[in-house]
Amino acid sequence: MNSLLVHNPATGELIATLPADDDASVAAKAARARAALPAWRATSMAERGACIARFAALVKVRSSRWRGMTRETGKPIQMSRNELKGFLGRIDFFLAQVESCVKTGTVFDDGGTTERIEHTPLGLVANISAWNYPWFVGGNVFVPALLTGNVVLYKPSEFATQSGLEMARLLHEAGVPSDVFIPLVGAGSVGAALMEQDIDGLFFTGSYATGVRIARILGPRMVKMQLELGGKDPTYVCDDADVKNAAASLADGAMYNTGQSCCSVERIYVHASIYDEFVAHFVATVKGFKIGDPMADDTYIGAITRVPQLDVLDAQVADALAKAATLLCGGKRLAGPGNGYEPTVFRDVNHSMELMREESFGPIIGIQKVANDEEAVFLMNDTRYGLTAGVFTPDRARAEALLAQIRAGSVYWNCCDRVSPRLPWSGYGDSGIGLTLSTYGIQTFTRPKAWHLRQL
Repeated sequence: MNSLLVHNPATGELIATLPADDDASVAAKAARARAALPAWRATSMAERGACIARFAALVKVRSSRWRGMTRETGKPIQMSRNELKGFLGRIDFFLAQVESCVKTGTVFDDGGTTERIEHTPLGLVANISAWNYPWFVGGNVFVPALLTGNVVLYKPSEFATQSGLEMARLLHEAGVPSDVFIPLVGAGSVGAALMEQDIDGLFFTGSYATGVRIARILGPRMVKMQLELGGKDPTYVCDDADVKNAAASLADGAMYNTGQSCCSVERIYVHASIYDEFVAHFVATVKGFKIGDPMADDTYIGAITRVPQLDVLDAQVADALAKAATLLCGGKRLAGPGNGYEPTVFRDVNHSMELMREESFGPIIGIQKVANDEEAVFLMNDTRYGLTAGVFTPDRARAEALLAQIRAGSVYWNCCDRVSPRLPWSGYGDSGIGLTLSTYGIQTFTRPKAWHLRQL
């Protein structure tokens, strides 16, 4: 039997050996899920909602869930707690909105001809999820998918498998049938086997390279895809901004979850007139972040979850130094066991550097000086990604005029690294296709069926 080894990225300790799926077991699970679809689809919206409400109640009272997430991902425990708290709020949103979102509605009736729209479930939804926010990212898919009458094959990241198995246990305890939500265990080969099944939708969060491979496989089969891929998220600090507040906010936006967020601030542009002051406040804030054991309540910088990402960070540091960037703090791996990396800040950067062009996904940031708003907009758009972008200024009209020119799925004024269940989560370019969250992120798990009815 195949096995998946789970290591603690903060210590290197082996914490679990899990039986893993293979091609045969993935096919068998897909067949079970397909067979379970008619009964779940026929289950009333009220009963499906009751199951999800019971699931939320179980998540709320099982206090060990965030400790397990921290052990397998290296996420600081205070941030694991924050994730679970926010996850419950997202469930509340989905429960409150789902019925009105997918209710059959008449859009025309002249007494002889009636037109209406029905929302039918996609069917068998495959979800290949992420490790950096396993509950958030997974729940964005499986909660609305289940509520709208779909069955789900859920493959958590191999770096957050225990969290995924805990989700399955709690869903089943809450009344979701075991064949309606089925977890898969394993790495890339299991994801590849999943894509070979007769699925009706594939929802993936991960790298651009993997997203391209998925699109090449599923595109010719006309399978619906939602691909949430990378980002190189910029923020511009205008000359009239509150410098100290902007620096503190953006330091958190760049370093929260050890920089391992899709919407982490990855590029900062600062007006020349306040550049030096901003950089000084930013570095002071970063140097104040506590680095240490992710299980400690006061730890802010935890571990890098994936070992290969350490090489990416090393390469970006070396490239920036070779091209005359100024290193202000950090720049190397932490001593000792585990995957630690120092919070790293560069100034005097430019777009010839990998640091300003390729996704870092770690606690590293470049801060570039700009002469004016026009240069900032040009540089913010000088990327193949388009996930999020922000502007700091007290002038709302100025901010909205700038953000209107930016190619990004989410834009921020005087804030960053924020996701709301009420707003769609999507991107431009290599940041992916499709969306989750908002009412659109509920309807995306349905097929609109157009009814034309004429009385003769």
